[in-house]
Amino acid sequence: MAQIDYFFSVLSPYAYLAGGRLEEIAQARGARITYKPIDFMAVMANFAGPAGVHPARLGYMSQDIVRLAARQNMPLTARPAHWPANPAPASYAIIAAQAAKGGDTGALVRGFMRACWAEDRDVAEDAVLRSCLSDAGFDPGLADSGLLQGAETYAANNDEAVQRGVIGVPFYLTEDGAAFWGQDRLEDLDHHLAAIS
Repeated sequence: MAQIDYFFSVLSPYAYLAGGRLEEIAQARGARITYKPIDFMAVMANFAGPAGVHPARLGYMSQDIVRLAARQNMPLTARPAHWPANPAPASYAIIAAQAAKGGDTGALVRGFMRACWAEDRDVAEDAVLRSCLSDAGFDPGLADSGLLQGAETYAANNDEAVQRGVIGVPFYLTEDGAAFWGQDRLEDLDHHLAAIS
């Protein structure tokens, strides 16, 4: 079974705009996904100095994501009320849920992103954490019980992202070392998986 390591931030509009295509590709190609939420700004600080996004890049992104959302017929709030929020609580919940099993981790990841980018909800709030966990079929108590494991794994994910050359999010790595950056590279990931299976 092919393996996809998926590095992302719950605050990334581009990860949100990928929708469920990664899961569809994995299912079609018989691949397994390991979800690896990261603190994108902390990871990028290792490559580009002070973690900050240039205002011109933010301006471009605000136009680009609106175009992509319209093309894909996805709801989007271009300037969410709670962005940037603290991504750690949602990331910890994803990590705990993936370890606990029993629900749909992909749906949980998409639920947090939808909360941020389409529903103007704060992904750091306890009520949002519990709601997203429950909606994806997980025990909402993971918002509390998974904190320690989540924090440790989140830090390890950041280190791994730096070590493996993650240069942006969403970022997809296959077990043979093939790397794909951006939701617009999912078709390339699909072709690669087809070629190696």
